[in-house]
Amino acid sequence: MPKAKTKFICQQCGASHSKWSGRCDNCGEWNTLVEQSVASGSSSVAKAGSSGKPLAVQSIKDVAGEDISKRLGTGVRDLDDVLGGGVLPGAVMLLAGQPGIGKSTLLLQVTAHVAKQHRVLYVSGEESASQVRLRAQRLGAEKSEQLDFAASTTANDIASSIRQGDYAMVIVDSIQTLTLDEITSAPGTVSQITNSSNVLIRAAKESNTAVVLVGHVTKEGSIAGPKVLEHLVDVVLQFEGDRYGGFKIVRAIKNRFGSTNEAAIFEMYEEGLRAVENPSEALLAERNPSDGSVVLATLEGTRPLLVEIQALVNPTTFGYPKRTASGFDLNRLNLLIAVIERRTKLNLSDKDIYINVVGGLKLNDQAADLAICMAIASAAAGRRIDDKTVVFGEVGLGGEIRSVIAIDKRINEARKLGFTRAIGPRASKNNTFITSVGDIRSALIDYLQK
Repeated sequence: MPKAKTKFICQQCGASHSKWSGRCDNCGEWNTLVEQSVASGSSSVAKAGSSGKPLAVQSIKDVAGEDISKRLGTGVRDLDDVLGGGVLPGAVMLLAGQPGIGKSTLLLQVTAHVAKQHRVLYVSGEESASQVRLRAQRLGAEKSEQLDFAASTTANDIASSIRQGDYAMVIVDSIQTLTLDEITSAPGTVSQITNSSNVLIRAAKESNTAVVLVGHVTKEGSIAGPKVLEHLVDVVLQFEGDRYGGFKIVRAIKNRFGSTNEAAIFEMYEEGLRAVENPSEALLAERNPSDGSVVLATLEGTRPLLVEIQALVNPTTFGYPKRTASGFDLNRLNLLIAVIERRTKLNLSDKDIYINVVGGLKLNDQAADLAICMAIASAAAGRRIDDKTVVFGEVGLGGEIRSVIAIDKRINEARKLGFTRAIGPRASKNNTFITSVGDIRSALIDYLQK
């Protein structure tokens, strides 16, 4: 018999190679090439192009609009906001996050709520029925008569169940475990993930069934598998946070039916995930005001939050000072340290600097710059900032304080929790609650107390 032809497919970008190598020439990733067999026989491209039929078109004004009332509520108002008003029938969503962060817990809670009015199917390729039953008992979802379960890793069978149209929602946990009968490669490879997801998406659109795919993440935190998976689905949800405690955040990276600026904040309890109604109060509940402690008025999506920034500055015992940041970009921290040294009289070249964002949050807000700078200066000089003051503002390379978005939301959140003053950019000087500053030097000199 002739020897079966094989090729090597990159699991990161999907590029094909005739032989194995340690590094993919297309994307530059290491150890991502996997051997796969090549299907024998292929039709002519010219023949395939001539076999098509003209499309049935219609005017865009005649297309029926979306009925918002048909969306399925998840039982969590904040999660509904992230999804754009709930789960849309026929939509395919991808939920990705670190192992153990609570993806399966959240989805089982959502399905238990949806199953009160609609039939729901939970398909697991990683757990047995008894394991899911234990979680359902802990979450109080085991008595739902409209919540069905199946253990399967075959995409063909799952797609057939979706096409029947018996279910309003189908959960697939997870897409990396599925295989397609027509493909011989191992589960989790680029070809299996791409083709399995295509089969499920077509079945979901044909039957108008909402499908949620659970995805894995790499050690760098990005969604595992080919990037085309994120393009195929309608909504991509990222589950972030510390798996061992603290707040957990669900945000939409991609959303064809709503905004990507919303975020749902959860906290894990024994009976499951619970939405945090007032995260600012919870984040500041155990605050102990001291030097190096600054309260930042930030935004998580469109929701204002007050979070404590802690800084610790110690003389270094080595020739090269150490900079460590938890919840803040390390490159941005090094840039801000350079601005402080250049635009003020503080000498930090022989100091170890440690930054911590309390609560396990990860800040992506440029308005955190001023709070980080003031926390570092406060810890280095041994001076405190007023306990009833919040800080926000972007710091430029010249040391100037630049304006930020949603100033009114930040101020209103600070007032709710009893703060009396905010230090911010000059663009907001018309507001009496804000004490405006023009540059980092004046902010440190005028508002750090002994």
